[in-house]
Amino acid sequence: MVAIAPMPRDIGQYPSSEPGFDEDMGAQAGEPAIDLVHLARQTMGDQALEIELLELFDGQSARIVAQLAATRATDAKLRGDLAHTLRGSALAIGAGRVARTAQAYEALQHERSPRQGAVDGALEALAGAVAEARTAIARLLG
Repeated sequence: MVAIAPMPRDIGQYPSSEPGFDEDMGAQAGEPAIDLVHLARQTMGDQALEIELLELFDGQSARIVAQLAATRATDAKLRGDLAHTLRGSALAIGAGRVARTAQAYEALQHERSPRQGAVDGALEALAGAVAEARTAIARLLG
């Protein structure tokens, strides 16, 4: 297992009132899949805790994406709850793109009659963001 060290960059302030969110769901310029500076702040530099959180997120995010794909389209509340859980976990470890895509997917679940194509596209974007984060975690943890 490789020790995790904060990346030498200043992340500054997030652009909106809730960390990790803005209107663009894609990767921000220079944004890593996992913001290690944010993660180090969250864990107060405890590398064992960083590793534990990354491992937990890795497993949880894969399970949630699988659940979302298997959940009936008529169960918007469950889908929204799952996306909300994933969003919170992503914010905790600094996975900004996952948090933004989970927020967008959750918002669609609260709409009265979202277009199925929009829901499918949002799930595809969320699955892609999770895959990117999980790949980064695998590289970090070796």
